[in-house]
Amino acid sequence: MPSAEAGAAGPLHAFSPITLQFAQKAFIVSGGRLLLVRKSASDPFHPGRWEVPGGRLEVEGDLGLDDHIRREVWEEVGLKIDPGPPFHLWQWFMPDRAAPGRRPAGGQIRVVAAARRCRPVTLDPSLENQEESDHLDGCAWVPLEEIGAYELIPSLRPVMRAFLAASG
Repeated sequence: MPSAEAGAAGPLHAFSPITLQFAQKAFIVSGGRLLLVRKSASDPFHPGRWEVPGGRLEVEGDLGLDDHIRREVWEEVGLKIDPGPPFHLWQWFMPDRAAPGRRPAGGQIRVVAAARRCRPVTLDPSLENQEESDHLDGCAWVPLEEIGAYELIPSLRPVMRAFLAASG
């Protein structure tokens, strides 16, 4: 008789471990333009592609979800924002490349993310605060009607469609 841990593909221990993480992405709009950031050539997953600022929650460091999205935007593009409500939820998987001294590498990370429309309090972006792991080399205020010309990270495309539909 199969154990309670066995699935159609065999025992659970035969699978790579999956770590769950939460992220938020900021859709910062000003004057009919959206702030996009470009991944650098050194980005291990999407070099040269565009996305919006944001990142994963630091469970022990972020006091709340508004603080989390404010921190991420400040670190990546040096802006202060007023976070709005979420308008879209999605997920993606990525290889777990654990940092030295932490859990062993291997397995996957399942990232569950919320997209939030945010109002900028400041308007002059800067990449000076970013961490090395952000892998950003540019940012641009893009008119909403021109976003289709930018090569977005694939997992962001349906989110962008939802954003543009709600903005139109």
